[in-house]
Amino acid sequence: MSDLIVCPSCDALYKVAEVPTGGRARCGRCGHSLMAPRENAMARIVMLAATSLVLMTAALFFPFIEITAGGITRRTSVLDAALTFSQSLSLPLALAVAAFIIVLPVLRLLAIVYALAPMSLGWYAPRHARTALRLAEEAKPWAMAEIFILGVAVALVKIAGLAHVGLGAAFWALALLVLVNILNDNFMCRLTLWRTLEQRSRS
Repeated sequence: MSDLIVCPSCDALYKVAEVPTGGRARCGRCGHSLMAPRENAMARIVMLAATSLVLMTAALFFPFIEITAGGITRRTSVLDAALTFSQSLSLPLALAVAAFIIVLPVLRLLAIVYALAPMSLGWYAPRHARTALRLAEEAKPWAMAEIFILGVAVALVKIAGLAHVGLGAAFWALALLVLVNILNDNFMCRLTLWRTLEQRSRS
């Protein structure tokens, strides 16, 4: 069973084959990428995840947008946006917004760095690395920083004619974060990562 893999898209079953670095193995039924090992991919994933953490930190505390209307200027940050709904019955909504756009993305990035950083240096996998990597995988669909920045962009288009809108450093940090995460996912061959994790785990 350890020599078999299942396509995550169509459930086709394959025997694991050696794929050269830079090559790609695709599912013969649906074309989904099964393996795509890259040279120094693990180190790049860790560096990109660390970069995303820095950008997320900047996005939390720097001004996100500045809106001026009728001579009144209001500035807000991502953290302020999450706390906007923290009054009375809207508290669950505030917690959900904070979880999806702040907590889960940060937790996922920290799990990736924790699980892969020692192995990128050629060391053994740290304790609970499997749990951390599994957590990162399960949190990915729920980490919605990208959805948040897309929703803000749509909202800005609608209010641009009603007020003067200035984009703060946090907006550009989140926009860059989206690009970094896309690049990170491009380097992340999950099957290769799990195989490396198994090989470097202490018995």
